[in-house]
Amino acid sequence: MGALHKAHSQLIRIARERAGTDGEVAVSIFVNPLQFEPGSDYQRYPRPEQADEDFCREAGVNLLFRPPVGEMYFDDRSTFVEETSLSSVLEGESRPGHFRGVCTVVAKLFNILEPDVAVFGEKDFQQLAIIRRMVRDLNFKIAIVAVPTIREGDGLACSSRNEYLNLEERKQAAALRRALLAAAEKVKAGEQSAKAIIDLARRMIGEASLARIDYVDLVDAENLQPVEIVRPKSLLVLAVFFGRTRLIDNILLA
Repeated sequence: MGALHKAHSQLIRIARERAGTDGEVAVSIFVNPLQFEPGSDYQRYPRPEQADEDFCREAGVNLLFRPPVGEMYFDDRSTFVEETSLSSVLEGESRPGHFRGVCTVVAKLFNILEPDVAVFGEKDFQQLAIIRRMVRDLNFKIAIVAVPTIREGDGLACSSRNEYLNLEERKQAAALRRALLAAAEKVKAGEQSAKAIIDLARRMIGEASLARIDYVDLVDAENLQPVEIVRPKSLLVLAVFFGRTRLIDNILLA
């Protein structure tokens, strides 16, 4: 959705590797109104158009697709794309309708640009899983490539929304990564109880006075359903507010 940063440069780099010297890399930038719930930050979402254009040029992007809303959606639109299983939990529960907007716009972008490969970051792990499911279920002939989360020096996951944080919020937000790493260490030490892992993460996040937890859950990375015992492909996921800014992150524990 724009406000490009170093994590996006990694996505572009991976796309370039997959495209090869004879292929082309396209970047779409579209702040999609369908995936913003009422009262969210759609109007104030950062839109540094010139900076994003310069970023893409310097990164060697062949095509920047940045359509206006009126070009993507008819006023009387009545067709949507909706995944109904993976999208019912976590972000889907906290943000009703969000993933219908995501699936609709990504399906449209796939149809417009017709890529062979599409590259997504693992920070938005649920979004990645849903897009993979959509591609499978609707027979898109597109390979989905996942890229590990890129982080700032203090461990905070790179995000366009980080721009919203004031200095104190930004400092305290580093608690998210510390909590995830502490949970991973606990699992390495032999802890298998999901409740114990979640309680540890919540306690550590709670040490940041400005943190307001939306959710902390341990789920199966394939189906996103809660697990009670840590097992292969167990994913610790979280969403936490600092002020008005909502941040998400995750870590694979086993």
